[in-house]
Amino acid sequence: MALSIEGVILAIIVATLAAIVYSLRFLVLLERRLLKIDYNIERIAMGVANEEHKIEREERSIIKRLSRKR
Repeated sequence: MALSIEGVILAIIVATLAAIVYSLRFLVLLERRLLKIDYNIERIAMGVANEEHKIEREERSIIKRLSRKR
């Protein structure tokens, strides 16, 4: 049985809505993935900053020790 013109238009509208929903689902999943990446980058940056502070403290203590010896 052939679809009437109204049936074809309805099928096109439903297919378009389904494609939009699928695209939104994909975008939400992509956003979640990007948030995880951003969180991990932030964690790594904090670790690097902590290491940098440790190195600076050690450098200051070495400079103090060297200046005392002179």
